[in-house]
Amino acid sequence: MGRTGAQYLVSALGELGVDVAFGLPGVHNLPIWEALSSAGIRIIGVRHEQAAGFAADGYARATGRLGVAVVTTGPGAANTLGAVGEAMASASPVLVLATDIPSTLRRPGITRGVLHETSDQQAMFAPVTKAGFTVEHPDDLAGTVRRAARLALRPQSGPVYVGIPTDFLTAECLDRNDSEPTELLHTLDVEDLDRAREVLAAAERPLIWAGGGALRSGAGEAVGRLAETLAAPIITTFAARGIVPPDHPCRASNPVHTPEVGALWDEADVVLAVGTDFDGLMTQNWRMPQPPRLIAVNVDPADAAKNYPPDLLLLGDARQVVERLLTGLAARPGLDGLSRRLDEIEVRVRRRVRKEEPQAAEFLAALGETLPDDSVLVSDMCVAGYWVGGFYRIAAPRKLAYPMGWGTLGFGFPASLGVAAAAQGRAVCITGDGGFLYGVGELATAVQENLPITVVVVDDGGYGMLRYDQTRAGLPHRGVDLVTPDFVGLAKSFGVYADRVDGFGRAFRRLLREFTRADEPNVLVVSAELSPPLNTSPRWYRK
Repeated sequence: MGRTGAQYLVSALGELGVDVAFGLPGVHNLPIWEALSSAGIRIIGVRHEQAAGFAADGYARATGRLGVAVVTTGPGAANTLGAVGEAMASASPVLVLATDIPSTLRRPGITRGVLHETSDQQAMFAPVTKAGFTVEHPDDLAGTVRRAARLALRPQSGPVYVGIPTDFLTAECLDRNDSEPTELLHTLDVEDLDRAREVLAAAERPLIWAGGGALRSGAGEAVGRLAETLAAPIITTFAARGIVPPDHPCRASNPVHTPEVGALWDEADVVLAVGTDFDGLMTQNWRMPQPPRLIAVNVDPADAAKNYPPDLLLLGDARQVVERLLTGLAARPGLDGLSRRLDEIEVRVRRRVRKEEPQAAEFLAALGETLPDDSVLVSDMCVAGYWVGGFYRIAAPRKLAYPMGWGTLGFGFPASLGVAAAAQGRAVCITGDGGFLYGVGELATAVQENLPITVVVVDDGGYGMLRYDQTRAGLPHRGVDLVTPDFVGLAKSFGVYADRVDGFGRAFRRLLREFTRADEPNVLVVSAELSPPLNTSPRWYRK
């Protein structure tokens, strides 16, 4: 007996180092489940296809490796689109494997009414993926998967769709050699590199802006050394949180949305932007002024220039470019003075938070005092998540998953499934009562797979950020005050241990410490209402 398309597909995943996938079974994709089981690749079955996409994204963010979502035809594939859009906006390497109707039943240009048929399933994914492929012959299946995976992982990384007619999975076939070459990154121009060194050496107030591309390339150590050499502060985007240690002498530990950190940008005469596109959320919708001199390090010239045109562009992998920049650069004086200034900024920002937002300060302090060192924070689009994404001291790269690429509510808990499955430490999900209900059914997945997740649900009885917007505008509350369930009772009905506290005081600290050191999943509900931080758009100080 020859090998089937499903077996070749799974063999290709094994070659790519895939050890876990996330999916939901359907009548069309069952052969993939069988082949995955036989090959020893763990398949985690979720309760909604969107969760498969979020979980694959969470896995990719926590590990830097390929996240895989396996879904079925038509509505099953369509259900992943919101999650795939978040992965695209956040450059997360996710491979979506979706079945399609049998090739024998497809008629070009005609939608016949076959079960789950879509006129052009690949086209649904075009706006939210880096690329899409539909397998045209069973012999091409494994090669297409390998090619799609390479493309998903290649900088700038992102999700890639592969559609597979379901009859190809059971067909006996061959593994046609994949002749598609691995694309190389741009060759760095030596003259541009020399010029960048000259500009940086002559700068009086240099600044380094590190983005998600720097984190994904593993450039943290090199960025830290370059900052010390230049005596330059490091501002990080949300995607780059943790790229240098919290105690690094050049790290500006608070977001650029605080006036004190924003002043570092305003004062800089040269900005070195590493792996970033200067999106609207980080720049307060581009109200930050164009710096006098801007040097951009990026793998994509269009991405580097679309918002703040650089004076000099260094094309290449962030880590490699920064390491080469370091060669020949002499250390500048002023590191001690910079470190003292950044410490003073930290004191001023924290003092203001304690004075103006004492409950938020208590929340952040409780997290810092109780979370295990190896835990990974997963924040949802909620007020508590905004505080974590902007102000919590992230200890290392890939220790925060935060959906600020597309701003996707409901990301937090399903993405935690992928983080927990990655075995990188306990996933600690920070979500609100509204966002948690998007995927609360995944509690069944957490129990069935015994995933190490602690869900912290900050329950303010509604969509707190939107309520704030309406209150601030002097409008009545419409659609933002929610009837919510007994979350503790609901969690326990799934077999998940849960408890509830009021506020972020001693009881919260005690339970959070206990919950995050357990082996099984659990849910801690906190009755509290936080005001949004300065890194949320209604509170941006640049007008």
